[in-house]
Amino acid sequence: MNSCPCGSGASFADCCEPVITGAQNADTAEQLMRARYSAYTKVATDFIFESTHPDHRKGYDHEGTKTWAEKSEWQSLEIIGTQAGGPEDTTGEVEFIARFRENGVPRTHHECGHFIRENGRWYFTDGSIVKPKPIIADKVGRNDPCPCGSGLKYKKCCGK
Repeated sequence: MNSCPCGSGASFADCCEPVITGAQNADTAEQLMRARYSAYTKVATDFIFESTHPDHRKGYDHEGTKTWAEKSEWQSLEIIGTQAGGPEDTTGEVEFIARFRENGVPRTHHECGHFIRENGRWYFTDGSIVKPKPIIADKVGRNDPCPCGSGLKYKKCCGK
């Protein structure tokens, strides 16, 4: 079985391929997110563009996206959680971590993707990077380095 790159455990033919090829629409925001990740792994960049809401396509770089998708070594997709985005919803959010290697360097992309459904079809609108949560020690002095890793003193950063 040719497992789907999205990590669902299903075959690619039964999971993301029908969404990427247009044979079926994604039923949920998460299903579209999984198909978009799989599209990067398959360098199906036309689908990446078409599954982006038309109001959010400005500045899309077809060649740059294709080159990046081709040169990256896609490793895994982890869905952290979803908010709304079900078959009856019109908006949804999917928090995910995509792991890949770029020029041999391991990378993680942790994002909360925002989705909208119009005329029965889900679209990606935009995403926001999820920043690591600061680790707060039992006692942090005002002049100690901030535990969030910013490099600033605690009093000038999270201790405000």
